[in-house]
Amino acid sequence: MNASEVWLLAFLLGVVAGLRALTAPAVLAWAAHRGWLSLHGTPLSFMASTAAMVIFVLLAVAELITDQLPSTPSRTAPPGLIARIVTGGLCGAGIAAAGAQPLLLGGILGIVGALIGTFGGYQARTGLVKALKVPDLVIATLEDVVAIGGGLFIVSRF
Repeated sequence: MNASEVWLLAFLLGVVAGLRALTAPAVLAWAAHRGWLSLHGTPLSFMASTAAMVIFVLLAVAELITDQLPSTPSRTAPPGLIARIVTGGLCGAGIAAAGAQPLLLGGILGIVGALIGTFGGYQARTGLVKALKVPDLVIATLEDVVAIGGGLFIVSRF
């Protein structure tokens, strides 16, 4: 895999983190644990551990459930935005590590992707709810499918 492909995937997994903060690290940990991509010998090798995979998957499932609640704050509010920036950076760095590229640049691309995913996802979700005149739950569930499917597609490219 060439560097430009790695950078694109780092950015795209960051976008997934913008949609669902914990789905992106869950799919990264899952892929590393399953051997789809290698983080061995990198500072992020812990992501391949069973413990990390289980923790991130459980957190992602909890996020998917709580996102459906009307009391859940907006992803653009500081706690959600900060979480997306952190996980986007982590995932971008993870993709860079798996592609034998500099972690810092991968992390930056992951953060940029997370910001675009956060604000773009918010605009898309609210716009689709209004345009289609459907309950938010319908679009939120569709967004879940996009985040999970997109994340798995991205990590399967290795």
